[in-house]
Amino acid sequence: MITVETCTKPEEWDEAILNQGGHPLQLWGWGEAKAAHGWRVDRVFVQREGALIGGAQLLIRELPIPFRNLVYVPRGPVAQEQDRSAVLEALVGYVKRAHKSVTITIEPDWEVMPEGSSWRSSANNVLIPQTLILDLSKSEEGLLSSMTKKTRQYIRKSEGEGIKVRKIKSKKELDDCLSLYKETAQRAGFDIHSQAYYHDVFDKLEDHSPVFGAFKDGRLVAFLWIAISQTTAFELYGGVNEEGQRLRANYILKWHAIRTTKRWGIERYDFNGLLNDGVSTFKRGFADHENMLAGAYDYPLSPLYILWVKLFPLAKKIVRKLKKR
Repeated sequence: MITVETCTKPEEWDEAILNQGGHPLQLWGWGEAKAAHGWRVDRVFVQREGALIGGAQLLIRELPIPFRNLVYVPRGPVAQEQDRSAVLEALVGYVKRAHKSVTITIEPDWEVMPEGSSWRSSANNVLIPQTLILDLSKSEEGLLSSMTKKTRQYIRKSEGEGIKVRKIKSKKELDDCLSLYKETAQRAGFDIHSQAYYHDVFDKLEDHSPVFGAFKDGRLVAFLWIAISQTTAFELYGGVNEEGQRLRANYILKWHAIRTTKRWGIERYDFNGLLNDGVSTFKRGFADHENMLAGAYDYPLSPLYILWVKLFPLAKKIVRKLKKR
């Protein structure tokens, strides 16, 4: 017998997600950060005969009448391969009963959906499925050998420039990173959240969201912000100023993050998406392969789903807002 139960205890939730090998975007703190900025959160365990087989942190966005709301599950649900079909079926039933949503959208940390799945592939990705995931069980020598020659050269160059990399510890240092991030966004032409949003991520994910800074003579020249679980390191945000670009500081910074998460016993390092842009060209230099995750999938829960997806222009506006990260 399959049952779905809500969880209201942060420690219990995180322990279960971590033990199940879940993604950091399924941790309690990520949901709390989202709850402070326009979402509601519902966290549910799926059990078979009283034994935990999966879980999902449901982010709920209210929509105009008559659509009610949509449910979004970033890099979830969490379930072992043999239990995924059962967990997905249980989630559909639960969301339909508890939230009466127009749709539930998932972007699981899986390469494929279960065979025979009746979920619909969606083009409205929030997280980019084409990405680069490093296997941190490899030796440092093995990781280096998979990089391009130029990437290895730039790592050595930035090491020779006397750049120091360390964790960001205070709100003042975080604000320095955010100033650099704003500068990077203006230069590259992408949108960012308010400063309060990033403060909430920093506060609510706590030790699951380290920020690394690269310093030249005490001046911050680049930063890299990641989220971590027991199995996965996931890049969130990063930036570099003109001095950092000249010194190739982002190369030694990323290599430091990779080495550090490997030392912490984390199994994989996800670069969080690849596009046809300069940032992705930089990322591709760190490996000789790419990865493709399953992508976004919808399960329609209302006759209004087709209207929502095909005709209502607000859908695209909502997706664009979700893509701001």
